[in-house]
Amino acid sequence: MTTLGEILPRLLEAHGFDTVFGIPGVHTVELYRGMPDTALTHITPRHEQGAGFMADGYARATGRPAACFIISGPGMTNIATAMGQAYADSVPMLVISSVLNRNELGRGEGRLHELKNQSALVEGVAAFSHTVMSRDELPAVLDRAAAVFHAARPRPVHIELPLDVIVAPADHLLPDARPHPLRPSPSSEAVIQVADWLSGAEAPLVILGGGTAGAADEAQRMVEALGAPTLLTINAKGVLPPRHPLLVGTLLPQQPVLDALREADVVLAIGTELGETDTLLFGDRPKIEGMLIRVDIEAEQLSRNATADLGIVADAGNFCAALAEEANAAPRSNGVDRAARLRKAAWGSIPDAYQIHGRIFDMIADRWPDLIVAGDSTQPVYGANLTYDAPGPRGWFNSSTGYGTLGYGLPAAIGAKIACPDRPVIGLIGDGGLQFSIAELATAVELRLPLPILLWNNRGYGEIKTYMRDRQIPEIGVDILTPDFQTIARGFGCHAVRVGTPEELMSALEKSLSADRPTLIEIDDATAQGWSLTM
Repeated sequence: MTTLGEILPRLLEAHGFDTVFGIPGVHTVELYRGMPDTALTHITPRHEQGAGFMADGYARATGRPAACFIISGPGMTNIATAMGQAYADSVPMLVISSVLNRNELGRGEGRLHELKNQSALVEGVAAFSHTVMSRDELPAVLDRAAAVFHAARPRPVHIELPLDVIVAPADHLLPDARPHPLRPSPSSEAVIQVADWLSGAEAPLVILGGGTAGAADEAQRMVEALGAPTLLTINAKGVLPPRHPLLVGTLLPQQPVLDALREADVVLAIGTELGETDTLLFGDRPKIEGMLIRVDIEAEQLSRNATADLGIVADAGNFCAALAEEANAAPRSNGVDRAARLRKAAWGSIPDAYQIHGRIFDMIADRWPDLIVAGDSTQPVYGANLTYDAPGPRGWFNSSTGYGTLGYGLPAAIGAKIACPDRPVIGLIGDGGLQFSIAELATAVELRLPLPILLWNNRGYGEIKTYMRDRQIPEIGVDILTPDFQTIARGFGCHAVRVGTPEELMSALEKSLSADRPTLIEIDDATAQGWSLTM
């Protein structure tokens, strides 16, 4: 007899999954019975939140979802934060959990791992949460999840399997998958309308959001056909390469850019929420007084934050390809000079302390142009969000966007390295954030990952401390104990080193990227602020 839990790994493989993150427990062990019959790789993190962050980093680096096997109860409450980060940033992730037997659900009898309503608990951080009440439901639910991942706004999906359903006979279920639905394309009339508006515009601007990360070639062709200065959100870094003549950068909150947005007669925004972590305008929104065209794969998004004069529901790649072809039919005014002036003016308003962070990563990317950096919510991330131009898409992502969690950088870097073993991957995290997920050093050591972890140490919650000081709030709770990270890292089996100069940093990265285990590279905040870097 083949049980549902036993055939599940084969069903996942048929849907294109190759990696599962999970911590086996008594409620999920039956999901592992059939895993040796597949080519799935299983990774054991040290905490379910780490599993979710690893799946997030895996997906951001590749555009493909990974799966998580999570026990009921505490496993699901642990991974909920990671699901929240992925939900906010439109990252695909499949979370498969156990739940009590069907006849025990909602009865409050004090059973192991019991929650009042587990599915309802995670509904708010998932595209959908589904309880499989019969074995025959599972293939269709997996098809529905695949439709979300491949043809809609990608977000986490939660599927929970009652314990008695997991062990139900399922010999009749075949490990196959239906073709994924096609992504929506814009109508030809809408594309012509957009091309007409932009061809007649005197001061057009383009904003590319994270929805274009998988469509860099199409987006670049479109931008060049339009000849319009182009802004990127953080999750779109690298969609236009550094030094592209039309690239303004990720400089949305700078006053010269805000002025340009207000003065633009047509703004085209693709795949962006125009929310506060997209624009870095916390508590405010960009003032767009001209015509606003918005393109998004989710219809509701077209009326959030800024209502579109023309809203188009379409996949970003399909739209960019169609508009590039239409815009090429007639010459367009060139915005290279406007882009250069706007970029120069915006850069002039960025503090030196933030510019240094961008220069550090410019230096690193010049040496390793296929670099991936998975960052936390930490000072160098905030600075480089503005001042670093990633060399390619999916090469810079962090948890300062969207949900804004701490502890993300280390496990997300592990997930990215597992997904892209031949690319240089760096984790970037602060001393406060690292203490949220430091146990995942053991996972990286166990996997023998050549993973440098840049630890930016300002001995406490430095950004929050500054925020409190600026508002004359008593600085309570921010001066926390800073442990000896070098000793801790070596105790986990990592290499560990402190660096005090840019040359030492580059040497440490060179060694760590070819090492037989992860390396903790500690940088003192005060020391790095004194580095002299010109690019």
